[in-house]
Amino acid sequence: MFISFFIVSAYLIGSLSFAVIVSRLFGLPDPRKHGSGNPGATNMLRTGRKSAALLTLVGDMAKGWLAVYLARYFGSQYGVEIAATYGAAVAVFLGHLYPLFFGFKGGKGVATALGILLAISPWLGLATLASWLVVFVLTRISSLAALTAATLAPVLGTYLIGGALPVVALCIISALIFWRHRTNIRRLLAGEEGRFAKPADTSSE
Repeated sequence: MFISFFIVSAYLIGSLSFAVIVSRLFGLPDPRKHGSGNPGATNMLRTGRKSAALLTLVGDMAKGWLAVYLARYFGSQYGVEIAATYGAAVAVFLGHLYPLFFGFKGGKGVATALGILLAISPWLGLATLASWLVVFVLTRISSLAALTAATLAPVLGTYLIGGALPVVALCIISALIFWRHRTNIRRLLAGEEGRFAKPADTSSE
């Protein structure tokens, strides 16, 4: 019963779509009907409000971290720490992808996944983030960086954490990231995926 409570609570936390919440606070277009239609930080950048994109990124990361932290903390008091932690990890991620409060239309989950990984293990989160950064800096393609990080997360988790349940949970989250990026994968294969422009060179000549 306790595990079910943690899972449901995590899903509800995940259902807080910060892209939609922030867009309403800033009086911006609904991200589900603007740009790519994805309620996430990248699409919020298309509104021209970097502060709104940053708040969305932080909010989505924070909810992933909070749900897992609370499940681990309280789960340990009832002897269900491992099951509660990884059940909450998957549940909060599903909440972000399919939010109850916003018509089950959520984002792709990259920021929320990072928050989850940081709560599970700071080293796992930082190592996965490093892989994202390396690929992004080299290619300027956000989706390719996300897919690479999603591929490496279960591998890194195997070495840094171990255990069947953690690895299974990480594999589920990674598989869901691939599923949500299926249109990006098609564009990548076709060589049509967009790139972020490199920062302008401001050095003196």
